[in-house]
Amino acid sequence: MLYSNNMAFIILILSFAVAITVHEASHAWMANKLGDPTAKLMGRLSLNPLVHYDPVGTTLLFVTMFLWKLGIVPFPFGWAKPVIFDPFNLKEPRKDSAIISLAGPAANLILAFLTSFLIRIAAASPFSPIYLLGELLKPFIVLNVSLAIFNLIPVHPLDGGKIIIGLLPEKEAREAELFLNRFGVLILFFLIFPTFGGYSPLSIIISPIINFLLNLLLPGNKII
Repeated sequence: MLYSNNMAFIILILSFAVAITVHEASHAWMANKLGDPTAKLMGRLSLNPLVHYDPVGTTLLFVTMFLWKLGIVPFPFGWAKPVIFDPFNLKEPRKDSAIISLAGPAANLILAFLTSFLIRIAAASPFSPIYLLGELLKPFIVLNVSLAIFNLIPVHPLDGGKIIIGLLPEKEAREAELFLNRFGVLILFFLIFPTFGGYSPLSIIISPIINFLLNLLLPGNKII
């Protein structure tokens, strides 16, 4: 298992808290930028993790992280409080909704790249305080990359579902929206449920992408 001691597990939890906070706050920021103040008025334009805490989803995330550490569940799962926006306040509702949805994963990837850059600079100076934090920052990179790629899967309720709707022509977008609203959760459940030799179809699809990015950001460390 990647994290073998209590301190590493605490770091993992803190990394998750920061990653999902940045993710949701970025949705809110982009919605406000594109003309819809709903999320801002709800106080979601904040980097306070408690603002984005979902009593069910976030609690489930931390519980399953603990169960994952004990080897009881194959992976942690859960969600933060979704950011609500009003499409009627947007100039181009379908396109702008896709941009708002993309903002979360994009922010996680940007954060991962900036953190990697910081570690590389610090590595050149062994006396830098950041150098000592290098090992602590690595899980942060892993989680931000993993969260971003997972959310780009084009099914509802993930961000990728809204992104694909925004990219499709209008007629196809309506048909896809209807289909994903009906079956998106079932499709997602099938994708994450281990079926192929103990591996989920989703992990088989996205692991190469995640590994590619991690090998760029963390050379020599194939983590997933």
